[in-house]
Amino acid sequence: MLTQLEYADKVAGVKQTRRALQDGRAKLLFLARDADPGLTEPLVLLAQERGVPVQWIDAMRDLGRACGIAVGAAVAAVI
Repeated sequence: MLTQLEYADKVAGVKQTRRALQDGRAKLLFLARDADPGLTEPLVLLAQERGVPVQWIDAMRDLGRACGIAVGAAVAAVI
């Protein structure tokens, strides 16, 4: 699943991902299991409301790497 994220148009980070979900641009939501639930739970609910599939990734480090950033990412979305 992460290879799909590597090559797709994407957003990373809570603010940008929330905006993509609200605007209807997000097609697939990625969440890191080791991220703060206070950050991820509202996005899971928003994704469910919008009918956006959710994919869980084990580590923020792996999600950040797939997004092409040098730090971990709690959330990202394919747009």
